[in-house]
Amino acid sequence: MYRFRLIQRKPLLAAFLIASLIFLLDQFTKMQVVQNLYLGQRNELTVFFNLVHVRNYGAAFSFLSEAGGWQRWFLTIISAFASMVIVYWIKKSDEKKYLETLSLIIILGGALGNFYDRLILGYVIDFLDFHWSGVHFPAFNIADTAITIGAILFIADNLIFNRYAKEESGES
Repeated sequence: MYRFRLIQRKPLLAAFLIASLIFLLDQFTKMQVVQNLYLGQRNELTVFFNLVHVRNYGAAFSFLSEAGGWQRWFLTIISAFASMVIVYWIKKSDEKKYLETLSLIIILGGALGNFYDRLILGYVIDFLDFHWSGVHFPAFNIADTAITIGAILFIADNLIFNRYAKEESGES
């Protein structure tokens, strides 16, 4: 496919460009939150969505957020290691598996956004707050969204699309 040519031919360049865009968008939105909402502020935008300004000292869903401080460096090291592994996978990726490569690039952009926050600030800034019938999903950010979208694409490509391609080609 023409639109994936850069990913197929120069996966590291594509990774740098796309991951950088995700990282910059993530950091820009977090900067806007810090400049326009005080810590703890909640602005209701719709009946199911708020903008909030919260600090997450832990991982996803605030896991380890009250662990006493050691989690900052633990999660920072894990993020750095995961990012290096993802770059290695991108470098070694099969040029025909462009969706898998794209999914890894998207995950990398999100991982770098949260890695930067943990390294520099000691916490991750979360601001997207969805809720329904009094139940709030944990607040998250653009980096978290990228990681989730990338993971969904990765799973879909490896479980659904690859199986469909094998069935089409007659492989089992």
